[in-house]
Amino acid sequence: MPSGRSPDWHDSRVTDRRQTVPTSSRDRLVRYLSTVLGGPTGRYARLTSSPNAALVAMALVTTTAMLVGLWQKSPCYAMGWNRDAGDFIYMHTCYSDIALLYRERGFDLGNIPYLDTGNYPVLEYPVLTGAVMQATAMLARLFSNGDAVAVSKAFFDVNVVVLGIAALVVGWCLALLAGRRRWDVLIFAAAPVLVLSGTINWDLVAVALATAAMLAWARRHPVLAGVLLGLGAATKFYPMLLIGPLFVLAARAGALRSWLRLVAGAAVAWLAVNLPVMIAAPQQWSAFFGFNDARGADFGSPWLALQQMGLRMPGLNTVSLGLFALACVGIASLGWLAPRRPRLPQLAFLTVAAFLLVNKVYSPQYVLWLLPLAVLAHPKLRDLLIWQAAEVFYWLMVWMYLAGLTDGHSVGGWYGFAIGVRLAGTVWLGVLVVRECWHPERDPVRAVGLVDDPAGGELDLAADADWIHRLTDRTRLERAGG
Repeated sequence: MPSGRSPDWHDSRVTDRRQTVPTSSRDRLVRYLSTVLGGPTGRYARLTSSPNAALVAMALVTTTAMLVGLWQKSPCYAMGWNRDAGDFIYMHTCYSDIALLYRERGFDLGNIPYLDTGNYPVLEYPVLTGAVMQATAMLARLFSNGDAVAVSKAFFDVNVVVLGIAALVVGWCLALLAGRRRWDVLIFAAAPVLVLSGTINWDLVAVALATAAMLAWARRHPVLAGVLLGLGAATKFYPMLLIGPLFVLAARAGALRSWLRLVAGAAVAWLAVNLPVMIAAPQQWSAFFGFNDARGADFGSPWLALQQMGLRMPGLNTVSLGLFALACVGIASLGWLAPRRPRLPQLAFLTVAAFLLVNKVYSPQYVLWLLPLAVLAHPKLRDLLIWQAAEVFYWLMVWMYLAGLTDGHSVGGWYGFAIGVRLAGTVWLGVLVVRECWHPERDPVRAVGLVDDPAGGELDLAADADWIHRLTDRTRLERAGG
């Protein structure tokens, strides 16, 4: 049973926790925009006889978004992402790593990443991303037998299909994680950042694994959730960040046994993928870690903006990790001291956002790490569009900055300003999430009544552990004494 601290827990107006809540009835901007379709859904309207209508709509909108993103990359596709064309790929804002890495990491020679080497850099990606690249390279060679540029375009085509499937998996998981607010998934499906950044790199594969892990946790399968997180971390590092918020919330609910099973599943899955390459090619396997350790202040980071202002940060690795550790302490304190246990997506969003705020690099596609978490943590269309506007502005300015580095078309201080706008947008959305954690009556998910944490799994409707009551009682006494 839930803690007695939540007097608004029971709402007599709602009798079915599975009943879908139309977004137009809860979101002011959606209600206003719905006027072109006849206005917001009425209180007694019967939306549909099928509970899967939101899933169908999600699939259609997500597929359309990925196709629009493909069209947006068409100028570079037509000329084969030729680096010799000067600033073309940046000025046309159609850059993608995919085709370029096919030709620049040995795939065009038929070499296997990590195991084969040559006159090209070692692949600086985690093992499972390398496996995806290898599999799609083999498929591309089946579909195209032209020169390296032609096959690299086929490689891009195959990977767009893979990334489109990954986006659909993310949308499907989000719809099931959203509980009664299933239609909120369209905020993800139609997101401008999904259109613009979905095919820059392979991040959507990791995002799909991380979101599927959250769904497995919500369905009370902690070992499977851990396996998916481990596979996600073998694709991109960030899914492993979700283990921290899960620990904080599991400790508050006295559910650490499930958390330990999740960690065990993650460790086994990560080792199963990485260990063969670690043994066969230890130096090539460690290239990802060495590359990130040696990296300085890079694109999109606050450290690069400070560096452009003449301020260099000594010991950047220590500073960056130290600030992230401090942020994690603050997030854990919020998770344990908030009047009501925060929802998993709220703490997960804050953790990943904190990492991206202080990291040494921010590639434009990293916004995809935050997008599903943002939709679950704070499903308000207006606020998410404002945040994405900041991200889109940064997305545009990073290409202009790279064009300037290529051909001398300097954007002056605009790039540093764009970094500041991106940081401000993320901090602003994080502040809104923190406010709703501290004042759960403001949380749009919990405002619909009889809803605790649809993504919480065992944590959903769980009471606080006894140590939380002792901690919060002591905190209140200290505040009263102060």
